[in-house]
Amino acid sequence: MYNQKMYGLGAVRSGIRELFEYGLRQAAIVGKENVFDFSLGNPSIPSPPQVNEAIADIVMNEDTLQVHGYTSAPGYDGVRKAVADNLNARFGTKVKPQNLFFTCGAAPGLISVLKALIADSDSEIVAIAPFFPEYRPFTEANGGKLVVVPPDMENFQINFAALEEALSPNTQAIIVNSPNNPSGVVYTRETLEKLAALLTRKGGEYGHPIYLIADEPYRELVYGGVEVPFIPTIYKNTIVCYSWSKSLSLPGERIGYVYVPEDAEDSSAIYCAVAGAARASGHVCPPSLIQRAVARCVEQMPDLAAYDENRTLLYNELSRMGYTMAKPDGAFYLFIQAPGGDSDAFSNKAKEHNLLVVPGTSFGCKEYFRICYCVSNDMIRRSLPVFETLIHEYK
Repeated sequence: MYNQKMYGLGAVRSGIRELFEYGLRQAAIVGKENVFDFSLGNPSIPSPPQVNEAIADIVMNEDTLQVHGYTSAPGYDGVRKAVADNLNARFGTKVKPQNLFFTCGAAPGLISVLKALIADSDSEIVAIAPFFPEYRPFTEANGGKLVVVPPDMENFQINFAALEEALSPNTQAIIVNSPNNPSGVVYTRETLEKLAALLTRKGGEYGHPIYLIADEPYRELVYGGVEVPFIPTIYKNTIVCYSWSKSLSLPGERIGYVYVPEDAEDSSAIYCAVAGAARASGHVCPPSLIQRAVARCVEQMPDLAAYDENRTLLYNELSRMGYTMAKPDGAFYLFIQAPGGDSDAFSNKAKEHNLLVVPGTSFGCKEYFRICYCVSNDMIRRSLPVFETLIHEYK
């Protein structure tokens, strides 16, 4: 006997990773230089040098037993203080170290928050398309129901009419991901203020708060001075899930945190529930070494010049060819309307040319496909004739 739900999650692999592994197999056949892989959002710029310097210094000069030992479940007090001080300096907040719970990346943070908020089988979590596909298994594996709001196809902000219709007395939380994976769109302050007003009103009607889960691994990846509002300053019932995977190019180190603001309703209880959920999942005591390195590098920001060059090149060239896409102000993705309107069919046709793009079906937008531009500029330039050939085939 075994858990059928868990079997289903393990047997049906991520379409994104399947594409990535297909690319590896094709590279062995046709040569790596002839495969144009835009599937996986793996940072392609190195970590700031201060990160490696900090790690080397910590390993060489601090107490080895402590560096490689267990930490407290929510993280080191000194590390949490460094992050709290940084948030307060940047956003004018009053974050305290005890409001932060460190996790092994953003995904365990999201899982812990969802597990903490899903009270029973009637609990609903709302996601706004396009959304990160893992929101569904994260929610459903913890006994909740994922309710999907159809996208605002015009500018990929929020379809508020559809959102209000999706809310119900069973709504526990709504997940917001900005800058967004897969669209690269940043929710404007106007959008977030309108969202806060709606959730406040509906929470009052239902007699319980609707929490806003801010999934923020791309917070620092933004271009052209576009503002990324810190959502707890707009809506008090916000719970932040953050990761340094993208901002410091550390996806393999698995370090992030959950922030439960003190003025959120039932803040202490929610924080304890998050801690209990992390305990039940085994996601406690995040790695000591990388915690210490983050504390030293918390003020470091990524050098986005290479991403911005790739973004501009692709956006301009694909637009010239006739592709239509959302304006990407953040993250490292383009979300492009599939010629013919069926992203699965387009992705399969692209594979025939060894061009790997991710269909938007699992993101809640079958009409669009995603490409990751955290790749080499040379590969982008070599791939452009393939994009042009494909769109001409459809025309």
